[in-house]
Amino acid sequence: MEIILLKDVEKLGLRGDVVDVARGYARNYLLPRRLAEVATSARVTELQRVDAQRAKHEARTSEQAREIAEILGKTVLRFEVKSGPTGSLFGSVTPSDVADEIWRTRKVRVDRRKVAIDPIKRIGRYTIPIQVFEDVEVEVKMLVVPEGGELPPEEELAALEAAEAEAAAEAEAEQAEAESVIAEVMAEEELADADAEVEESEDVEDPSEEETPENPSPVEESPEPDWVGGEPADDPVDNPLAQGLESASADSRPRENP
Repeated sequence: MEIILLKDVEKLGLRGDVVDVARGYARNYLLPRRLAEVATSARVTELQRVDAQRAKHEARTSEQAREIAEILGKTVLRFEVKSGPTGSLFGSVTPSDVADEIWRTRKVRVDRRKVAIDPIKRIGRYTIPIQVFEDVEVEVKMLVVPEGGELPPEEELAALEAAEAEAAAEAEAEQAEAESVIAEVMAEEELADADAEVEESEDVEDPSEEETPENPSPVEESPEPDWVGGEPADDPVDNPLAQGLESASADSRPRENP
């Protein structure tokens, strides 16, 4: 998805650049924060027209570049910006801001990519190197002052910067300590959970083991027949088998004739 940057975006481009980015990155980050707009053909044409007009004021020869460098060497750029009590800016001053201010005050076009600074994020006095032409470079003085105020002396600026650095170091140390405490608490909780799981597993009975009653009920044995383990009893009354054998023997004897 093609977009036009409305502000300098680190590692992406400078204001006015037409860049191609992922649709999700544009719709979820760049467009809602007004860092870019959709690159319609009409807007791209308008940007090209403005750039062409400014290009007429750009150095085309070394001689022109030296003349421009002489003008810029006498220029002091001034930016009034919102800042905090320690001098930190609510935003930053970027190479595009410098190039635009030079155009506004001197009607001289310089390439934003030839403004050799990182985004400035503190009030103070700065010297900005700018390459005007291939072999021509100039240093431009710049003041970044608090909105509606003036710059304090250098000693005070240094003290403010030192105080901010100390506060940042303390905040970082506090954050590291808090993260350490949280990590220790989480470790203790995990250890406690592990111990609880071990205790629960020890309390659970093994289903493969069956309980054996302490006093099992006696098993009643069936009475053995009298002949088991010996001869049948002689008493036919008490021994039905003997009665049967005696009856069969009597039937088999020869009978006498009368």
